[in-house]
Amino acid sequence: MQQFFADPSWFRDGKIILEGPDVNHIKNVLRMKPGEDVRISDGSGKVYLCCVDAYEEGTAVLDILKELDSDTELPSKIVLFQGLPKGDKMDWIVQKAVELGAHDIVPFSAKRSIVKLDEKKAKKRQERWQAIAKGAAEQSGRSLIPEVRQVMSFAGALDAASDLDVVLIPYELEEGMEKTAGIIGDIAPGQSVGIFIGPEGGFEEIEVEQAKEHGAQPITLGKRILRTETAGLTTLSILMYHLESRNHNL
Repeated sequence: MQQFFADPSWFRDGKIILEGPDVNHIKNVLRMKPGEDVRISDGSGKVYLCCVDAYEEGTAVLDILKELDSDTELPSKIVLFQGLPKGDKMDWIVQKAVELGAHDIVPFSAKRSIVKLDEKKAKKRQERWQAIAKGAAEQSGRSLIPEVRQVMSFAGALDAASDLDVVLIPYELEEGMEKTAGIIGDIAPGQSVGIFIGPEGGFEEIEVEQAKEHGAQPITLGKRILRTETAGLTTLSILMYHLESRNHNL
C-alpha cells in the first residue's frame, strides 16, 4: 500500500488535510478515488491507515481509520557519514541508505574529495538529497524521514559523531575479519552507531588516525576494494541484519 508523510499540523478531528505535491501524486498519478486506502505517517514514528474522503482546493481530505503497528525502523540509530563523491552518486547513496534503515545521513568533505561545494551549492544539494530521502522513506514504508544534514568538514563530522555509542570506519588497509566480526557482534540493539565512508580514493592515513583519536574503530569489509557508493551500503546491510536478528521483538 502506498505511504505518504503528513505534517502533524494537518491532523484535524480524525482527518488529515494533506497538502503539497503529494496531493497531485495521489490524485493525478495514482488516480486514487474516494474510498481507497492509503498509509500516512506523521514523520515521528506513528503510521495510520486512512481512506480518501475528498479532494478540495488543492488538498486531499483523508479519514483516519486506525493507527497501525509500525515496525519498519531499525532497533538502533545508525548515522551514515559519507565523504562527498563525484557526480550524482550521492543521490543513489541517500536513496539506498534510507531503504536500508539509516536514521541520518551526513555528507562531509574529506582530503581526497574531488567535489567542492560553496555554501549556496551545498544548501541546494542538501535540499535535493532531503527530497530523495523523503521519496525513499515513502517507498520503503519507513515511519520517519531520515535527515540529510548540511555538508560538513571532516573535523565537523567527527565532532557530530562524538555522542554516538559506536563509530566504525571501514578502511582498505585494515586487516582481521575476525576482529571486525567481534566489533560488530558486540553492538547491541539500542546503541547508536556511526559509519564513516571516505570519498573516491578513500581516506588518507592521517584522517583514519584522527578518527581513531575520536574513538572510531577501523574495520575491514573483506579482501576486495569497494567503491565509495558500495562501502557504506555494505556496512549498513551487515548492521541491519545483525541488529534485526538480535532484536527479539521482530
